[in-house]
Amino acid sequence: MTLEERKAAARKAAFAARKAAFEARLPGQAGRLSEILAGHRGVPLSGYMAIRTEIDPLAAMAEASAYGPVGVPVIDGPGLPLSFSVWEPDCEMTDGPFGARIPSAGMAMVPEILIVPLVAFSRSGGRLGYGGGFYDRTLERLRAKRPTLAIGFAFAGQEMDDLPLEDTDQPLDLIVTEREIIEP
Repeated sequence: MTLEERKAAARKAAFAARKAAFEARLPGQAGRLSEILAGHRGVPLSGYMAIRTEIDPLAAMAEASAYGPVGVPVIDGPGLPLSFSVWEPDCEMTDGPFGARIPSAGMAMVPEILIVPLVAFSRSGGRLGYGGGFYDRTLERLRAKRPTLAIGFAFAGQEMDDLPLEDTDQPLDLIVTEREIIEP
């Protein structure tokens, strides 16, 4: 089986696990994420607007916005790193590529912390995304300029032992689930 076939099979299994976790979710799923972000108050960070069955970081993002700039990713095109637009609770939003909402104002920012959505993760800091490479390119670019903290945010049920990874896959520095904080 090729690496791409292994990734496709892993994504299929992970999407099913994420859907089950999403359907069983309880309130307060971003509580542990808020705990981590409290130790980085004022540091520019990017969250994301949850789509489909992703775990929702919105409550933690809103809390962090009281202390410093918070942004969300903007997809500028295939094969490009993400850019980031300033987000505030209740700001006017518009539809962006792939169904993710983005702020209408479009004021650019550069995060030092990224809350990263994912399809699956491993305890060693591996991340399986959607396959577009957007976060890998973005983290590589940001980390070349300064230390950048990548926090994978997922349901505990999205953990997989043996992720098919490539050399270009950027590692996560922390993984936060609704149950625990994992330091690879």
